[in-house]
Amino acid sequence: MHHPYNGMAATDLQGIEWRKSRHSNSQGACVEFARLPGGDVAVRNSRHPDGPALIYTPAEVEAMLLGIKDGEFDYLLGD
Repeated sequence: MHHPYNGMAATDLQGIEWRKSRHSNSQGACVEFARLPGGDVAVRNSRHPDGPALIYTPAEVEAMLLGIKDGEFDYLLGD
């Protein structure tokens, strides 16, 4: 695998396991995550599996997950 970078084609990330939430809908509208060798995390849109992947550090993912658990992003779901 080449050094992962933001915007690279998700299909270029070989030998990884993409996972999505069990709460995802059956139409495939979900976000998928994969842990990369070295600990970074790749994110892709399940509707476009061949599209770009975003790459985050473990610290960035931790901050996001803690914010989600604390309800900081609940406003994104609307009223």
